[in-house]
Amino acid sequence: MIIYENIVKAKGSLVGEFGDGMFILFGDNAPDMLKDYCYSIDVLPTNGKIEVGQTLTVDGERFEILGVGDVAEKNLVDLGHLTVHFSGDLESLLPGAIVVENKSCPPIDINTKITIEK
Repeated sequence: MIIYENIVKAKGSLVGEFGDGMFILFGDNAPDMLKDYCYSIDVLPTNGKIEVGQTLTVDGERFEILGVGDVAEKNLVDLGHLTVHFSGDLESLLPGAIVVENKSCPPIDINTKITIEK
């Protein structure tokens, strides 16, 4: 079951600054100081609760979700904002982020499809 699905429609000029350890999504209303670091997406609802054990998929590459911050889903639905950490480290989990298994983040570009599945 698809909980969330979106397509990257733009990217900030500094998205590569985080290397392959994380990425940030944000809707069109990203604050100016963050905009250059974010991938831009449409603000869309979820089709259920984002939970540990679900799968984040980036253009077909799958990553198990290990941690979900307290406001991650709310920020995603309200602002299109989500930070994804590819560290596997739950101690680094921030309220607006999710942590997935420790793998390199695949390349993300305009038209990259991002989903969360149960």
